[in-house]
Amino acid sequence: MTGATGQVALPVALALATENDVIAVARFKDAALRARLEAAGVRCVAVDLAHDSLAAVPADVDYVCNFAVVKSNKWELDLAGNAEAAGLLMAHCREAQAFLHCSSTGVYEAAGGSPQRETDPLGDNHRVMMPTYSISKIAAEAVVRTTCRLFEVPTTIARLNVPYGDGGGWPAFHLALMLAGRPVPVHPDGPNRFNPIHEDDIVATLPAMLEAASVPATVVNWGGDEETSIEAWCEYMGELVGVDPRFERTTSTIGGIPTDNAKRLALAGPTSVGWRDGMRRMVEAQTSSPQSGSPQSG
Repeated sequence: MTGATGQVALPVALALATENDVIAVARFKDAALRARLEAAGVRCVAVDLAHDSLAAVPADVDYVCNFAVVKSNKWELDLAGNAEAAGLLMAHCREAQAFLHCSSTGVYEAAGGSPQRETDPLGDNHRVMMPTYSISKIAAEAVVRTTCRLFEVPTTIARLNVPYGDGGGWPAFHLALMLAGRPVPVHPDGPNRFNPIHEDDIVATLPAMLEAASVPATVVNWGGDEETSIEAWCEYMGELVGVDPRFERTTSTIGGIPTDNAKRLALAGPTSVGWRDGMRRMVEAQTSSPQSGSPQSG
């Protein structure tokens, strides 16, 4: 598992380690996170996928889950870390039974908040926030699709929407703004709708995502069943913490990217954590003992 110290992959690695031999590949700049993984029985291998050789990474593995993401806004670094690294990792672990590449619904062209299907147009919708993000993630999908066919590695490309959980996420970033008395930026074309997916459901649906791997690659949206909006989850979190959210309407943030989840439902079944229950749990965790994990969004 790559990116295992990140907000999305950390709870997945910890959950999988209870019944599997998990090898975590990351830079491990945070010694505390490495210690937490190792205490759970995870074997940690320090590698910078954007620059280093993969010689230290075991190749004889059953499954590969690529959660690594680079968001430096530097084109050379982000293309190397997101696109080139994914292909090199696939080639290195070409005998794996399945390869899961965690992509993003940030690859879709902005479409006025309509639910996006896997076959809908791609585009540079994150440009106003992260200039390199959408394009480098699209490039990564192209590299993964090619390498899948070249080495016949069964592959799933899962386009993650808004992941969140006790360890944080984009809604937790909004919560922090609210608690600091600052406005939450939202696109003028609201309500800004998404399909947030709780970390419990990411863990629960992962086995089916791996089982769906194929050649050519299976491409599937990875969002929760319930659609909501930034405005709605901020209002709800505000009720929980006694703060009235303020919103800043701006074109310098992304608009809504809800997902059509029919394909994921067919492959992995329904999600189980409703957004209100999930957000309440996140608020309780964040306001009692904030945890590490950078926010990620669709």
